[in-house]
Amino acid sequence: MEEEMSRLAVERALVSVYDKAGLVSFATRLVEAGVEIVSSGGTAEALRDAGLAVTPVEEVTGAPEMLGGRVKTLHPAIHGGILADLGDEHHRQDLDRHGIRPFQLVVVNLYPFEETVSRDDATEAEIVEKIDIGGPTMVRAAAKNHAWVGVVTDPSQYEEVAAAVAEGGLELELRRRLAAAAFFRTARYDAAITAWLHPGTLPQRMVLPLERVDSLRYGENPHQPGASYRQVGAVAWWADARLLQGKEMSFNNHLDAEAAWRLACRFESPAVVIVKHTNPCGVAVAADPATAFARAWDCDPLSAFGGVVGINRPLDAATAEAITANFVEVVVAPVVDEVAASILSTKPNLRVLAAEPPGDDGLDLRRIEGGFVAQVRDAPGGEEWETVSKRGPTDTEMEDLRFAWTVAAATKSNAIVVAKDGAAIGVGAGDQSRVGAAQRAVARAGDRAHGAVAASDAFFPFADGLETLAEAGVTAVVEPGGARRDDEVIAAADRLGVALVFTGRRHFLH
Repeated sequence: MEEEMSRLAVERALVSVYDKAGLVSFATRLVEAGVEIVSSGGTAEALRDAGLAVTPVEEVTGAPEMLGGRVKTLHPAIHGGILADLGDEHHRQDLDRHGIRPFQLVVVNLYPFEETVSRDDATEAEIVEKIDIGGPTMVRAAAKNHAWVGVVTDPSQYEEVAAAVAEGGLELELRRRLAAAAFFRTARYDAAITAWLHPGTLPQRMVLPLERVDSLRYGENPHQPGASYRQVGAVAWWADARLLQGKEMSFNNHLDAEAAWRLACRFESPAVVIVKHTNPCGVAVAADPATAFARAWDCDPLSAFGGVVGINRPLDAATAEAITANFVEVVVAPVVDEVAASILSTKPNLRVLAAEPPGDDGLDLRRIEGGFVAQVRDAPGGEEWETVSKRGPTDTEMEDLRFAWTVAAATKSNAIVVAKDGAAIGVGAGDQSRVGAAQRAVARAGDRAHGAVAASDAFFPFADGLETLAEAGVTAVVEPGGARRDDEVIAAADRLGVALVFTGRRHFLH
């Protein structure tokens, strides 16, 4: 019995598919291997039209299709043949008593619910009709009984299965893999139905089907295994990006690349973002990427060493020369031209990704023990900027304030960003106090802070943060406002001649 289970010869197959791609050639190979095909509806018709012998399901069940096709395979003669444990004497006796022959292969793909529900013009009645019942039931039955049945749920599996059948049967390892894929298929199918029945930004119930995209070099540290997963059906720039050169991506590389690429793509002008440990340590806009890279690197060269770079314009030769003159781990750009690619190839360990811009839809999920916290993804925009100081910012200051505000929203809180002429010159990130973040930012900016502006991702609880910036030479500040001591902060701005703008919205990033 163990020998029979390890390699399962296929004599009889139940075939019922919505997607007919590759069906005829696959079924032809089964028939050539001596397999009897049992089928129904459109699948049977397609096979007969191709000249293949088909046993109708109604001939097996003795019952016609009914309810417009909703009921055709839901019958003991079908499910008994799928679910029978042939290692159980009682099961074999039941089959004999009821004249049921077992299936060794079930080939099913489901009604296209996901595609239907994604259509703007789909009616509720049409969507409901695309909720498959018989298909998932057969799939789950066959997957449960994978000791005696192989289950095929996708045309991509046809080649491997047809070859195995022709060579004498399905090995247990293959049947287990097919069963795992089958249960995942029904799980993601039910997840799509759940999402439709529980709409909303933060639904009452949420099921996330994830599929592994790649194994990572390692996790946050070399002793931690890691992998990347994409939500089924979701657009993911990183999963579709092309790795043009360099080593495989690690866990940290992915997180830093996401941070750099997302911030770079928030700017309309040519922009370069350099990230270290998910925090910007250099950001600049300029007339061309090479100039932007040089200015971004100058923000904090010590931190930029070994950083991850996002460039929102095609990567050209001049920018490639600037990058290779420094130590960089990852570069993400929309396109890399041939000359630039040749220059970058002199650094074979440098990972170079060509990617589409990231989207802003979907939820931001963070793992906590036993679950997640979820939120709508944050991005700057929608604020109501109001000058609250006696002196308003100049046009140049206001342009730099908007630039600094964009960078601050992508910097771990507490965050202070000092900027001048479209470039960050000092970033204080992830500090436990706001005045500490201000001190870090001006320390990195040094003398460059004279005449610069600053952005704070949340309000100043005391005047000391603004005073620290003003003492370093900062002339204009943007912050959300809303603190109990706002009057003290505004008074300090007026006393120090600093233009102060409130936005009414903070941008914490934890």
